[in-house]
Parts: sequence; C-alpha cells; structure tokens
Amino acid sequence: MNNTSAEWRAGDWVEVRSPGEISRTLDASGTLDGLPFMPEMLACCGRRYRLLRKAEKTCVEIPGGIYAIREFRHNDVMLLEGQRCSGAAHDGCQRLCMFFWRAAWLRKVDSGDFSEIPDVEESQNLRAALITKSATGKYFCQSTELSQITKSEPMTPSRILLNCYRDVQSGAVSALDMILLVLVPLYRKVRDRLFGRPLLFGNLTRTPTGTLELQPGEIVEIRSQKEMQATLDHRGRNRGLVCDIELKKFCGLKYQVLSRLDKMISEPTGEMREVKGTVILKGNTCMCARALGGCPRLEFCYWREVWLKRVEPAGQIHE
Repeated sequence: MNNTSAEWRAGDWVEVRSPGEISRTLDASGTLDGLPFMPEMLACCGRRYRLLRKAEKTCVEIPGGIYAIREFRHNDVMLLEGQRCSGAAHDGCQRLCMFFWRAAWLRKVDSGDFSEIPDVEESQNLRAALITKSATGKYFCQSTELSQITKSEPMTPSRILLNCYRDVQSGAVSALDMILLVLVPLYRKVRDRLFGRPLLFGNLTRTPTGTLELQPGEIVEIRSQKEMQATLDHRGRNRGLVCDIELKKFCGLKYQVLSRLDKMISEPTGEMREVKGTVILKGNTCMCARALGGCPRLEFCYWREVWLKRVEPAGQIHE
C-alpha cells in the first residue's frame, strides 16, 4: 500500500516497523529529524493500530507556563489510537503523553489482523542506542524536544485555515466539529479583546493540598467553580497550577480516576517535578480553548484533589 504520509487518513490501519528498520532511520541521539524514538515505544514494534490522525501542529509549553501552537518542521508526524507513554524508561514520569510517530516508522496495512513478533536481538540493540537523559537531572524525550522540532514563528491565518481544511479532508475532524473549533476560539478572542480575558482569582496566600488520596478506578465529581476559586491565590493558581475559567464546563460532571500524578517531566526544563494531591481523569483531555482549529495532542488536564469530591459510581460517568 502507498506509504506517502500525505495520503493517510484517520482510521487507516498501520503497522509499527521492526526495531531494525526503525534503528536505520535514527541518528546518534536516537532521533529522526530531531524527534526521539523513545524506549517506551519499543513495545509497539510489529503491532498494528488505527491511525488516529496526522499531526501538523501541536501545543508546546515554553518557559513561564505559556503554551503556543506550533507547526512541526517536517509534515510527517502521526498519532495512533490509544498509544501513550508509560514513562517506564523515564523514571516513572506520569504525564501519559501521546506518542508522536514519524511516517518512516510506520507502514500502511490492509487490516489489524496480524502482529509480528520483533527480533529480540534487534530490540535489545535499539534499546541500547536510545538515550533518556541529555545531562544529569535533564531528561530527554519527545516532550522536551518539541520546541526544537517545531517552528518558532507563529502560524499565519492562511496556514491555520489550510491546516483546518486538511484535518477535515483527512477525516481527523468532522466538518461540524471543525466549525466549532474555529468559531468558539474566534468568539473568545473577540470577547477577550473587547472586554478582557475573564480570569478566576482567589485571595489565599498559601493554597491547600488535597488529602483524598484518590486511586485509579475511583469516581469523582468536579466541584463548582466557586468551590475551586476558594482554593486559589491572587494569580488564580493552586500551588502553581492555573485553574482556568474555561474549566467551568466540567463542573458537576463525574469522571473515573485514570491515574495519580505524583511526578512529571517539565517540558521546558527537562527536570523531574514532584507533584502533590493531583490526579488525571479518564477521558478528560485539554480543551486548547483558544487554539483556532484545535490541537491534536490530547494532553490530559491535571486536577487538584481539592477541586474534586469522591462520589458513589451512580449516574452518568464521562469518558
């Protein structure tokens, strides 16, 4: 089948190439055009997955807690359904980032009926060639390298609209969803310019830490915006984490706890950060509320335990 990335569509079956094939695409740092192939991705070799979508752009965290939407320097990055990083080779980082795949690491196939068992020696050789730290205390992964493999200049309106068109054409986003992904951010931009961006501020000097000790599988309900605001400082943060006013749409909804977030690699610095009283909720991914055309990265939202309450598993559970 044709392996040109431009012709791939969401829902196509793809097979991750063998460790030997992937190894031949990598440089001495274990990257292809700057994008690392990470040890956690080795378990996918020889297996078949549905193509979630092509990713021409992504959000990138830059110093100061600011997120920017940037285009990849090479237009050949893919996302596969359900494939996230376990952090096992990065000292247990718990961010659960989506893997980015270069097209050269994948091949199109007709179905998902077959999986090839990778050669053990090839797997071991590839694993030995991959690095997880660039220096003492500095981790090396796809997240930490995003600022290097994406374009620093802002996307022009014409590029944004072209990207939106290609997302619809490839089946990554429906036409109706794309209309909303354009109109809602435009509305917010106009509103913010005319009336100022609405922000959620508190009045605490020392913000509280959650004590629920939530575990995966438990059901929680997101507290009201007023209750969350009572946990914030004058910058609208709880221990450094911003409580965005757009989170209001989740208030009162019930979710299942997917995992705890006790430590994570900082994207701008590459350092491991300790996190307290924070969890990830199943199916609750970042809104990218002001990104025209949306963002394909599907990063999970981070929830302080003080913004949640434990409830019985009754009623509708969002996923």
